[in-house]
Parts: sequence; C-alpha cells; structure tokens
Amino acid sequence: MALDPLATVADLEARGLAIAPEEVALVGVFLEEASAAVREAAGVPISQTTSTLVLEGAAGPWLTLPGPPIQSVSAVEADGQPVTGWRLRSNRLWLAGGWSTGGEPSEVTVTQTHGLPAVPADLVGLVCRIAAAVLVHLRAQPDGEGLAAKDIRSERIGDYAVTYGDSGRITEIELPQYLREQLAARFGGGTSMVRFR
Repeated sequence: MALDPLATVADLEARGLAIAPEEVALVGVFLEEASAAVREAAGVPISQTTSTLVLEGAAGPWLTLPGPPIQSVSAVEADGQPVTGWRLRSNRLWLAGGWSTGGEPSEVTVTQTHGLPAVPADLVGLVCRIAAAVLVHLRAQPDGEGLAAKDIRSERIGDYAVTYGDSGRITEIELPQYLREQLAARFGGGTSMVRFR
C-alpha cells in the first residue's frame, strides 16, 4: 500500500516556493521521493496507517511491535490461531503464557494501526526543503543535468574553473548520515524494518 507523501504542493507553496501549473506533477514526484527517503531513514511509515505483519514470537510474554507509535491492535494470531488475552503496552504486546509453545518460536500475525495522526511540522518542512532543492536544481538546468547532485568545493571566474567534491551523493534526495541517525533514534527505527503488508 502506497502512503501519501509527508508534504504536499500546498505545503511547498506555503513556504514561499511558487510552483508553475506544468510543474505540479513533477513536484509531486519529488515529494514522494523525499518522503520515501525520510521514511526509510526513520525505519517507520511515520504517517498513520494500518498494517498486517508477521513476527517471530519467542517464549517470553513480550512481543515488540515495529512501526511505533502503535495506536491500536485489532487482531492477533499465533501459528494461524486467534490469540486472546493479550494487552498492548508501550508499543509491545503482552501475553501471560508467552508467544511460543513447545520451545519453538511461533509465527505471530498482527494487524495494527500505527504512526502519527498528523505529520510533525519539522518533517513536513524537511520534505519540502528536499523537494525544493531538487526543483531548484532542475530549473537551473532544465535539460535534466540539474537533477544530479553537485558538491562544488571551489569555483573561479577568470579562465573559468570549478572543483567538485566527492561526497558520494547521487541526488539531493539522499539524506546525510547524521540526519538518518536522528530520524532512526526519534522514531525507534533500527537496522531492520519488518515488511508491512
């Protein structure tokens, strides 16, 4: 299921960027790409959504749910059988008898509503700044060359010369490592994200 972008064309315009009618569709693509980059770095969808996911249930009573914050859980199954008596606490499910029987992990299927009801203003601004940077670069060189990130380290006018750095970035949409770490820490995303269906 595709999620809506974390920011809209109207959000960009509210921040002072004029969007020509012929640019609206393209800017929509930039907003989708920027939103995907922010979500990937955070390790969670950020926007509120409902997902069904499959997790490994261990012998203990706690099952940590990915994609915080968890708003509600509507269904839980273990190895294809409905589970009752669980409680949702601090983005985890608690079950008195634990999540596995017979010493082997179980396959727990959870349907949960998670994410934030409204995207925080700072993330809307971040997505807008990323999309605006891509648009400005594209406008500067409409032949498509403006879509490539350029890390200019020095520039000279007499006998024109320019020196580019090697930041390793391919596009303006790539987030720097410090920002990726901040988003992961803020939203509890980690090294792995469970696939949501």
